[in-house]
This record gives sequence, C-alpha cells and structure tokens, in this order.
Amino acid sequence: MRSYLIAAVVGLLLTAGLAVPAQAAIKGDYIEVRGADVYTGPCFANSEMNLEGKQAILAWKVTNGSWDGVALDGLSVVAVVRANATLGDRFEDPYPAKAILIVDANANPRQRAALADFARSMAGRLTENVVRVESLAINLKANEGGQHGSASLAAGNLATIKTRSLCSGDHICGNEEVFYPPLTPVTHAMPAYTLQDSFNGQGLGVVWNRADERSAFVGSFSN
Repeated sequence: MRSYLIAAVVGLLLTAGLAVPAQAAIKGDYIEVRGADVYTGPCFANSEMNLEGKQAILAWKVTNGSWDGVALDGLSVVAVVRANATLGDRFEDPYPAKAILIVDANANPRQRAALADFARSMAGRLTENVVRVESLAINLKANEGGQHGSASLAAGNLATIKTRSLCSGDHICGNEEVFYPPLTPVTHAMPAYTLQDSFNGQGLGVVWNRADERSAFVGSFSN
C-alpha cells in the first residue's frame, strides 16, 4: 500500500509538470575575479572597455561529485586567463584567449586529468588554448565566516584572490548594476569587492597585483 501511495505521488508530480529533482553529478563553490569592475555604472564600465578587463581568474572547488566517472570531492581547479579584449564586451572579440590551468596537488593523475577537463568544459572558449598546466596546493574558501561574498583563494604562489561583500560605501555613482555576468555557468553568484587579485606566473606574458575593485563574483555551480 505504501509503495502504491509513493508511486501515485510521483505520478501526480510528473503529470503536473513538476519533475522530481535529480542529484547533480558535480557541485561546489565558485570564485571569479576580473581585471575590470563587474558591478558598476555604465559610465565607469565604458571608461574601462578596451583598456582593462582582459584578464581573469576562475576557480572551482568541488564539494561533492564526479566528472567522467572520477570522484573529485574536496578538490579544486583554477584557470587564469588572458584575452585580447575586455571580457564580456559585446562589441569586441576577446578570442583567441590564453589560459593556464592549476590543478589540485592533492589529486591523483586521473583526478588531475578530470579536473583539467572539467575546467575546460566550464570555461569553454576561454580555455581552448591552454599554454601551461601546473599542479599546486589550492586553498579555496567561499563565504568565510558565514559572510556572503567573503572568499579567498591561494593557488600555490601563482594566484591569489581575497574578497568581501559589497557595502553601501562601494556605491559611487548610485547607478551601479551587475554590468558583466559571470564568465562560466553558475547556479548562483553575487558580485563582491576585491581586496586582492594577483597572478605571478609564466605563460601569459603578463602578471598583475590589483586591489580595491568591484570586480569579483562569489557563487556556486552544479552540473
């Protein structure tokens, strides 16, 4: 009788067009930082176009799940990108871009290959031209201390991100909005204030160390 009732409830849900949710194959935390403000007013964004915003750091931490049958629970991967134009500018073509992948040093060889393939799949054309793959210790923390927008990333000594949530003092013109969306698929993301954004590695022909910009996203992914 009980089995019949469960089957009947499921049938009613499907008939009503409410699909029974399936467990995601892979999910986790996501941090993104750009070389230009993503939360800003049009006047500020227009002043940066074709001058800034050509670099980005994208970072994923798998809280649970697998990719191509390889379990990746607790592991992270980072993509550092340099494009030819401001990323997100609808009027300029940023491709071809160059990228460096940093895979978690705690991963075994199969997991490192899966992490690299996952990052390429999520970032799409941004990672079509990977010039280097590094294996380093990665420490990624999102929403630290329960504070939304507060996050940090340390990928060896190559890439560093530190963010905090936006506050009223970060509104300059009063016309701010999410001018650029995240560069990769996310289930949720909110803009954040960048306290540190740095890259010190080889392969992209550029290094940087930035601070005090409204240039980050902190969120989650599910695929």
